[in-house]
Amino acid sequence: MSESAKPHHPSPQGKGEKTHASDFSYVGIDAILEQMRRKAMKQGFELNIMVVGQSGLGKSTLMNTLFKSKVSRKSVQPNPEERIPKTIEIKSISHDIEEKGVRMKLTVIDTPGFGDHINNENCWQPIMKFINDQYETYLQEEININRKKRIPDSRVHCCIYFIPPTGHCLRPLDVEFMRRLSKVVNIVPVIAKADTLTLEERDFFKQTIREELRANGIDVYPQKEFDEDADDRMINDKIREMIPFAVVGSDQEYQVNGKRILGRKTKWGTIEVENIGHCEFAYLRDLLIRTHMQNIKDITGSIHYETYRVRRLNESNAHFKSQPSDQPAVQPKANGQPEVKPSAPQANGVAAKHEVMSHEM
Repeated sequence: MSESAKPHHPSPQGKGEKTHASDFSYVGIDAILEQMRRKAMKQGFELNIMVVGQSGLGKSTLMNTLFKSKVSRKSVQPNPEERIPKTIEIKSISHDIEEKGVRMKLTVIDTPGFGDHINNENCWQPIMKFINDQYETYLQEEININRKKRIPDSRVHCCIYFIPPTGHCLRPLDVEFMRRLSKVVNIVPVIAKADTLTLEERDFFKQTIREELRANGIDVYPQKEFDEDADDRMINDKIREMIPFAVVGSDQEYQVNGKRILGRKTKWGTIEVENIGHCEFAYLRDLLIRTHMQNIKDITGSIHYETYRVRRLNESNAHFKSQPSDQPAVQPKANGQPEVKPSAPQANGVAAKHEVMSHEM
């Protein structure tokens, strides 16, 4: 068969892909981006956000404003006579959100009871335990011999901490919470209900908070040490200069100059939530959703979770090595009482490590 008579079989071309027949040097490496995009679109995304702050600061309203949906716990389960709980409760609710074909499972974790008591000593401990419990759950799934193809991710990716708009300085509770929790989760501090402050009071309060964060060694997101390159540093430096964000939340719609806006109506006019001249909500939204969402998740997995994982594996190895080979292994139970178990055979050393890894922190 002559060259000209050979049948021509066109190569399969994905939707949206460009032809490069005229480019002799083209290999096609850039097609990996389209492959990754298609795979990501099929799998969808997960985002877990925790909101912390005392009652009445607008946590539920702000979350509804961020995602323009009723995503907060109170919006889904209204309880007009909700009393202040005796202890801090951790409550989460998940939603499936879709926009332009992109699916995301959003989980909002609320902490009712935080900072609402006369004695708030150690009120950060249940929140710290919850965050570590999610790391532990992920770790246990990860070390299973027959682990899932895709491990469900319940790890807290970001914690929005609501600061009361006092206009003076951080409370000892604020400092202690952020100092401890910034080591295990990405914290984004916001000044709640910023429309109660004048512009001068707001700027002074923001500057005071930044100075207190530096003085107490509190590294909030985006952390300077995790900037990947000069471009990242330049972008993140601008964000760090704006932290904490002075925000106003509202899920009420109004018409202003013929445009639909989210805002708060007063006798003096309408406060437009997404107008950067009125508040910094738009900067917070862009950080969490439009520009840094993947980076927030990456730091959770590669820094915070990795730190937890290394510590737990080191603890497990130390506990395992301390057990005599001819003695039964003593494994702590969830209630703290020791439970004697026979030593497992160790063809590869995995079984015994897994036994130890299941103990309660």
